[in-house]
Amino acid sequence: MTAKQFLPFLDWFQGYSKAALRQDAIAGLTVALVLIPQSMAYAQLAGMPSYYGLYAALLPPIIAALFGSSRQLATGPVAVVSLMTSASLAPLATAGSAGYVAYALLLSLAVGIFQFLLGALRLGLVVNFLSHPVVNGFTNAGAIIIATSQLEKMFGVSVDGSEHYYQTIINVVKSAIYYTHWPTFIMGAGAFLMMFLLKKFAPKVPNVLVAVVLTTLISWGIGFQRDAKEPLATVQSGEIRQMVTDFNATFAAKEDVDKKAQEATALLAAAQKDGKAQDALYANYQLQLMAAETANIRARQRHIRSELRALLLSAVPQSDGNLFFYQKDEVPVGVLTDGHVWRLKVGNRQLDMGKLPFMSGGAVVGDVPKGLPKLSMPQFDLTIFGHLFASAIIISLLGFMEAISIAKALAAKSGQRLDPNQELIGQGLANILGSFTSAYPVSGSFSRSAVNMQAGAKSGLSSVFTGLIVGITLMFFTPLLYHLPQSVLAAVIMMAVIGLINVSGFVHAYTAKKYDGIISVITFFMTLAFAPHLDKGIMIGVGLSLAVFLYKSMRPNVSSLSRDEKDDLRDSVAHGLSECRYMDLIRFDGPLFFANASYLEDQIALRMQRKKDLRHLIIACGGMNDIDASGEEVLSLVISTVRSSGRDISFCEINETVAEVLERTHLLEKIGRSHIYSTMEKATCAVHELAHRNSEEEHCPLASVCYISR
Repeated sequence: MTAKQFLPFLDWFQGYSKAALRQDAIAGLTVALVLIPQSMAYAQLAGMPSYYGLYAALLPPIIAALFGSSRQLATGPVAVVSLMTSASLAPLATAGSAGYVAYALLLSLAVGIFQFLLGALRLGLVVNFLSHPVVNGFTNAGAIIIATSQLEKMFGVSVDGSEHYYQTIINVVKSAIYYTHWPTFIMGAGAFLMMFLLKKFAPKVPNVLVAVVLTTLISWGIGFQRDAKEPLATVQSGEIRQMVTDFNATFAAKEDVDKKAQEATALLAAAQKDGKAQDALYANYQLQLMAAETANIRARQRHIRSELRALLLSAVPQSDGNLFFYQKDEVPVGVLTDGHVWRLKVGNRQLDMGKLPFMSGGAVVGDVPKGLPKLSMPQFDLTIFGHLFASAIIISLLGFMEAISIAKALAAKSGQRLDPNQELIGQGLANILGSFTSAYPVSGSFSRSAVNMQAGAKSGLSSVFTGLIVGITLMFFTPLLYHLPQSVLAAVIMMAVIGLINVSGFVHAYTAKKYDGIISVITFFMTLAFAPHLDKGIMIGVGLSLAVFLYKSMRPNVSSLSRDEKDDLRDSVAHGLSECRYMDLIRFDGPLFFANASYLEDQIALRMQRKKDLRHLIIACGGMNDIDASGEEVLSLVISTVRSSGRDISFCEINETVAEVLERTHLLEKIGRSHIYSTMEKATCAVHELAHRNSEEEHCPLASVCYISR
């Protein structure tokens, strides 16, 4: 092993010049200007606080560039991996909570380990289990899910997630009809329109950066954010105060139920250990009871939270600077309000009675912690790791397939040599080391890689510059991001995923093979149907692809050949050609192994039964690239069966791999060296005269090939 195999970035500096350094620096800056707002948007898509996107854009791009094989691939947060992260963690913790963040970092570590091991063991080909039709179906569905998931932020409404994703979207639309915050919608829609127009008419202008800068300035200038924190006593409605009290009471009740569930779990473990069946039954009953209680409490929480979110309030300023809140239609006559519509900000946590959060403006990014993330190892929990294992594998393969597809496209343009296994190592190390600096799973980005290429990047140093610029932003410029509207981040995501929608991919797959097109469509609809459980959709697609592969492997093409009008040997059934009565030239397409060996035997038996005058069979083995013990046994049995029936059999076009097996098992002697031919033409010519002796066939469909000299 050479140093460059361990440290592939050493290869960058062969013939490296100051001009190349300048181009890499410019490309790195250009990508960073796109990456900073995109990474914050994708972090929210992943269910993380927005600034965790900056953490994921800090170290991973540098590590992936240093240890990968592509010089232009830009690594960092991407839409599909962010969506998969959210789908994987949603059942385990509340989005944005400390537990959720901890699990995201553990997921990044798991993804990185799996990718690194695949690369180190030279198993990059495992990614082929994700066929292009499956990925196309999943990506199209993912793009729709990602875009619609941002409607909540675009309209400035809040709804609880439902069991099925489409139900959540229906609830968002219903809420938007009555409660849309128009300044939020105008800000997001304006940013989207701005990015769309710039991309179409001024593609060289960094459209994301322009939209983010302008909307942030507007947000700051007009006071887009308008929040207040007031005691519960300032709410001038006993009914609302009671609702807040009842909402907080559900959290206390949930804690009580959780304690009882823990006690029942401990009792069950002790009873199972001591063999006390009655105690075990009682503990199971208690656990089922606690599960039902938890479901009831959560349903009550959702109900009260929805009612609190739907409240429209008016604020009355007081002489001491505080605000009194009334329901919008219950303000006393003659009392002057501040003219704004206020709402309660209600999340998945208990409300602070002394500082109830109210808002009448739009949502902004807010405070972004200044400074670099702390270096710490993700909290390892074996139980949670087990829950994340399947998701980690899917994210690993999906993320790598996206990255390697982009890298191949870039390599084709630049003429660079690409090593998929080295790229796996680079992506794996980026996720592993990124998890130590608070980064959630990352992958290669198509849009940012294209920007990197167009900006003239010559080596992976451009990604190093990108990471350094993100680090400088974290250290010095985070206050500038405070007034960035959340709806603009939603627009950034929606704009980015438009490119993921590829309807022509379905048509292309169907044109190539009908079953591929059908699998792609099924994957698309299953992903939508099972959302937010996205893994089910892609697993169904993978399962269908493997099932079709196994079916085709078990039933390979076994065709009888005849000549066409151009004297070429073709499948007689597929091309409607007549067959010879006395000879059958059979072509077997595929390896002969345990799963399909009996199928060949059945096909030969069928021909012997159908063709009463059949005298000689020739097995063309050009498509038989491998054979196992079961296949060899069946060939031996076929030879015996054919010859015992008074017919004869020969073989042609046996490749070296198959010939070696037949040599070791002495089947070549059983076939007879004189019955083995190098080509189909030579076999047909050698057998033709004997097979047609005293025949009644006026014209043999195979006769023309005998004009070729033996």
